Parts: sequence; C-alpha cells; structure tokens
Amino acid sequence: MAAMSPPSFGAGPGAAAKPTSIDSPDMRRADRELLSLALIDARNHTLHLLSLYEQALEQAGQARIAPTAQVTPPIWLAGHIGWFAEWWIARNTQRAYGMDCPVRPTRLASIEPHADLWWNPTQRPPADRWAPDLPDLSATKAYLLETLEATLDLLERAGETDAALYFYRLALFHEDLRGEQLVVMAQALGLPIGAELPPPSTSAAPLLLPATRWRLGLDAGEGNGFVFAQEAGHETLSVPEFEIDAQPVTWQQYVEFVDDGGYDREELWAGEGWRWLQQEGRRAPRYVEQIGAAHRGSGGSVLQQRFGATLRVSGHHSAMHVAWWEADAWARWAGRRVATEAEWEIAATHAARRGFRWGEVREWTAGTLRPFDGFRPDPWSAGTEFDPQPLFGQARVLRGASFATRARLRTLRGRAFALPDADDGFFGFRTCAL
Repeated sequence: MAAMSPPSFGAGPGAAAKPTSIDSPDMRRADRELLSLALIDARNHTLHLLSLYEQALEQAGQARIAPTAQVTPPIWLAGHIGWFAEWWIARNTQRAYGMDCPVRPTRLASIEPHADLWWNPTQRPPADRWAPDLPDLSATKAYLLETLEATLDLLERAGETDAALYFYRLALFHEDLRGEQLVVMAQALGLPIGAELPPPSTSAAPLLLPATRWRLGLDAGEGNGFVFAQEAGHETLSVPEFEIDAQPVTWQQYVEFVDDGGYDREELWAGEGWRWLQQEGRRAPRYVEQIGAAHRGSGGSVLQQRFGATLRVSGHHSAMHVAWWEADAWARWAGRRVATEAEWEIAATHAARRGFRWGEVREWTAGTLRPFDGFRPDPWSAGTEFDPQPLFGQARVLRGASFATRARLRTLRGRAFALPDADDGFFGFRTCAL
C-alpha cells in the first residue's frame, strides 16, 4: 500500500475545546476517562473488522487471503495494532515524558515472547508478513484483548497532563487509522465487508471567500493536546480572495474530461504525471472498469469495482481513487487549479453552511508536504510510513477524512500526506478558479 500519514485532529485555529464524546474531533485533548472509553471502542472496532474479513472469506469459499504485495495481511496488521500500544505504553518505562520521550526508551519485555519477531515492522519486513509462522486469528485476538487490558490499567494511574496522556492518545489514533487501512485493503482485495458510501452531494455553486491571513499547523503547549509531527509548528500565510468548489469533483464532471481525450492529451499533464500515466497505461481512476458518456449522451457512466462488486456509480458521487496526477490534469483541462491546503482549510472552517462538504473522501491539495516553522519530530514515527521527514518536498498534502474514518477523525484540520501516485485510498479533490 502507498504510505499515508495520520491526519491532524484539531477543531480549528485557536480551538481549545474539551471533548464530551468519544466521537468528538477534539479527542486530541481527551482526559483519562474518555480515553478509556475510546480505546475500548477502537479495539472493538478492530475486532469487528477482523470478523467481517473472516465472514467475507467464508462467503467466498477462501480459507485465507492469497499473498500479494499490494496489501498488508489483515491478521498481521491487527497484531501490529496491539504490539504498537504495548511497545509505546506498557513496555515504555519513559512514557510519561510524552513528546520528550527518547526515540529508544528503556523497555520492558512483552507479554508475548515472540511479539517483536512477529509484529515489529523493523524485524518483520512486508514480504515476510505473509509467512505461516505468524499467530492465527484466535491467538491474535487474545493478544489484542490482553494488551488492551494492560493499557487501560496503566491509563487509570496516568497523570492528567498532555505529556502523561500523549502515548494513550497516540495509541487511539493509530488504531483508528489502521482501522481505516483495513477498509482500504478490503476494497483492494475485493472483499465485501458492508462498507457503504455516503449519499451523493447536492450540487451547489462555487464559493467565493475573502482575502485573509491564515495560520496552518499546531504548536504543542497551546492547549492543542496531541500533535502529530507533520502538523507540528505553524506558518501564517496571506491568502488572497479565492473561489473554491463547494463539493469535490464528481464522476459526471470527470467523465467529461475522459470523453474529451483527457488521458491522451500530453499538454494537460505535468511531465512526471505524463510519464506515470504511460507507465501505468491508465485510462481511468483505479477500480474503474468502464467510463464514458451515458446512453444518448446524457450525463456520465461509470462502472466501478466496490468491495468485490461491479456497480454503476451515480454521477453525483465524488470521483475517488484519483491519483494526484489525475487531479492535476483534470484541473488543467477545466481551466482551474487544485485548491491549496490553506484554501481548503479556510473553506472547511468558514463555509460549511454555504455548501462546503467534507469527510466524504480525503482530498488532494496543491503543493508538497513541507515542515512548518518550529517543526518538531515526534519520538515514535521515525523510520515508519508515518514519518514526514523523508517525504518533505515529495509527498502531496491531503485534507479531510474519508467515509471509512472513525467519526472522531472527521475534523477540519486533517493534514495527511501521500505520494502523488497513491490511489488506493478514497481520495478526491476540489478546485479553485485561476
């Protein structure tokens, strides 16, 4: 799978609200009591997704998933979720330091002697995660329950400070994000797990927003609670007046681009994007089996694979599984440009009542991932797919949350990142006037 970072979890610039529900986007500031409930909820969700995988395989007459380089084995990913929480909480004797914890703190032994061999990604590279020596589903579920119990016991005695709760909040968001990864992988594997797309958007005119100064990023110590590395620090920008789409680009709009020869016109593509297109032989976004004008030229017709079934997609649904190169080419064809992350965030904060809808898909934004002033690495993501540092200047920023994300992750400040050829997630985009 293409790597994708965690999103951020703030409710907007300067927000300091305390959450009252485990579904609140302010869970980055959750106290011990709410964190305990949320961690239980997240683990139950992981176990539920594993059960859905098991049921889908039984219905398909499969005993297990055939090894593939495109996805991580779901059972390995589940064990890794429990391992991650234990690695940074129960086994981490310096967990109370939070962001100031050493990258390699003093650690205790695992409750499972083979845990590191099985689930530590540095010891178990992707190609070896399909190996038959890994625990079966029953043993993996037992480990998930035991590690959750240990986490909750320690949380009960933790302090009520951002530092003391840092790794508990991290474990929650990490599990939620891995849960979304399980949904994305079910789509890639063609397994029916009962995930339903949100209803199509209601069409609305583009929005005009006034010029403003806008602050991107979050600083620890300002009441922001948990802060991921890629959102650490801040940058204040002067943003001119701009016009932005009220909804992500729809399939009906995307069909017009395809019918007009969008995949054959080199002048619409960035140089690297055109090379990617030729290499991939792409004629439509990922999972699309057929795309073009509908019968008698009315609207657009899209047949798409969705969790193993071929469905005709409504033209009003957001175009998704779009790589950055495809989003950029469509915008050039339409005489527009992909919205920047600052424009997206301004609209999400101030134009929700005027038709700006988000949370259907993650959305590409213009520009590449860059560190904000005061950027600070965190102690846990170094060397993982969540580490932004190797991808500064290469990855593109994504905003918002997909329909597969837990409700508490559906927040206005959802700064994630992926390489521009990523298309396995539920990615869409919206544009601005030139």
